[in-house]
Amino acid sequence: MRHDPTLVPASVVDESWMTLLGAIEQLPGTSTVAEIMSIVCCGARELSGADGVTFVLRDGELCYYADEDAVGPLWKGKRFPMSACISGWCMLRRETVVIPDIYVDARVPQDAYRPTFVKSLVMVPVRLEMSMAAIGTYWKTEQHPAAHTVRMLEALAQSCASAIDYAQKLEARKAKP
Repeated sequence: MRHDPTLVPASVVDESWMTLLGAIEQLPGTSTVAEIMSIVCCGARELSGADGVTFVLRDGELCYYADEDAVGPLWKGKRFPMSACISGWCMLRRETVVIPDIYVDARVPQDAYRPTFVKSLVMVPVRLEMSMAAIGTYWKTEQHPAAHTVRMLEALAQSCASAIDYAQKLEARKAKP
């Protein structure tokens, strides 16, 4: 019998599911977008074994790198045109993108990534119908993440969409005089 490299030990899947469920269970108790982003970045990094995670919000025609949990700074606080970054590509097309080697993918803006530790990435959209955000997961070595890992990142992204909607409504109410 030949070994199938796509098979993942049950103990790894079970641990990943527990991490995913833990993050999802925290979301309904949040009242700010900042709290949601922190929970999601931490959960995504833990379940993927990534070296960094960023949470990107759609800001009109810009991508706003609103939060990150990484071994080194990436782009937190910066804005880029949707058409000029992989998070914009992901949100505009409402598709997950897996890039094992960023240096051979034309969708990746090489000048922005060259000074960073990033070699591989997965970018998942938050909410498929008119994406409001994207979650970027990065590795400093070339990675081919397992299908179950990508699916769990997608599940986390979709779970946080309604929490963001609710938190934004609360924040808007608080801002009214």
